Amino acid sequence: MTNRAIISTPGAPEAIGPYSQAVKVGGTVWVSGQIPLVPGSMELVQGDITAQAQQAFRNLSAIAEAAGGSLNDAVKINISLTDLQDFAAVNEVMAEFFDQPYPARACVQVAALPKAVDIEVEAILAL
Repeated sequence: MTNRAIISTPGAPEAIGPYSQAVKVGGTVWVSGQIPLVPGSMELVQGDITAQAQQAFRNLSAIAEAAGGSLNDAVKINISLTDLQDFAAVNEVMAEFFDQPYPARACVQVAALPKAVDIEVEAILAL
């Protein structure tokens, strides 16, 4: 693929495995799942699901900007939670980061996430 670009920014955590922060092909950007790691220090955000979700969405936002867009270019968001009781709190945080109309979204409960965090969020952007 000659039009494939790897997106990388110091404004988001480095990959903790064999993957890129995002891949852009044409006007579509696939952003890897983001957990509440602080860029630079790679430390986990301490606090409740609200603090964790805010950091995960900040990380997504930094990658979207590095790709030439913003979270408002998102067409699909996938959220993984270790406890669906956090659903309402995550909805409130998401509304802070997106303008209406909101992107399509899935939210599922999972048994566990990397580094024992409570949330992971990924996105697909159409630029």
